[in-house]
Amino acid sequence: MNWPQSLRHGQTCPPEPGTPAVHPSPEYMTTKEVADLLRLKERRVYDLASAGEIPCTRALGKLLFRRSKIEAWLSSHDSGVAVDASPRAPRVFLGSHDPLLDWVLRESESGLATFFDGSLDGLERFGRSEGIGTGLHIYSPGADDWNVPAVTDRFAGQNVVLVEWAWRQRGLIVAPGNPKKIERIVDITKHRIVPRQSSAGSQQLLQSLLETDGIGPQTLDLAAVARTEVDAALAVAEGQADVAFGLQSVAHQLRLDFVPVVRERFDLLVNRADWFDPPFQRVMDFARTAAFAERAAAMPGYDVSGLGRVRFNPR
Repeated sequence: MNWPQSLRHGQTCPPEPGTPAVHPSPEYMTTKEVADLLRLKERRVYDLASAGEIPCTRALGKLLFRRSKIEAWLSSHDSGVAVDASPRAPRVFLGSHDPLLDWVLRESESGLATFFDGSLDGLERFGRSEGIGTGLHIYSPGADDWNVPAVTDRFAGQNVVLVEWAWRQRGLIVAPGNPKKIERIVDITKHRIVPRQSSAGSQQLLQSLLETDGIGPQTLDLAAVARTEVDAALAVAEGQADVAFGLQSVAHQLRLDFVPVVRERFDLLVNRADWFDPPFQRVMDFARTAAFAERAAAMPGYDVSGLGRVRFNPR
């Protein structure tokens, strides 16, 4: 099974190649013995150990498995009534709406449902195990970074990983030809703007930019709240508002004009165990196909050259 090299960082289980042999006592089992017991290939046992899904230890670089713990692990996976079994999160992807990710989740036939209601909403729901992962674009001005400060304290030491999905160009979406001559953030105070829900990363970022320019929210003429990137742009296309703070790719799709403001990073926060399961593996496998590359290239403002780069690895 494919898994990012950087996910191994800080793991205590996988052995280093070429290390001295260790002869286990009968209390311990070797990787081969565990593989024979489970009727799996040894590579699969290494993957389970790396994901923290099977109890193991390492001595002099060699994987060892305490027999009593393996037996208890097997018992916990018995098909009968489970005792003290932690429920797995539902196969739902949460967080911010990203058009490219949304397309991949469907096109890859991942089987994952979605509940996109903003970065902050996704972070809260993910913390309550309401989904296997969440999309984020949360900027921390003091740290001058995306997403990492927002997840560091909350998920330190937990079995999660934050992986880069794409860099995106965000700015002001306006009518074709930009008839209102909207060129800067300060210009939106003179026109009707589409707000996003308070849990959306784009709304948090917009408020931060407005505060930097000394603009209070009470000065804005607000249209109805849009809960997705597409809905925000549609409000401009349909004449319900003059400007939206959205993505260049969506403006291009709806043939609207676009004024760039900021380049943001969109990351995926995923449970490690769910990373290795088939649904999410289908997503990442599809992200390596020519069809994905063509789709990303056709979406202005997207840079997927760093896709898969680990941004936060608490273990």
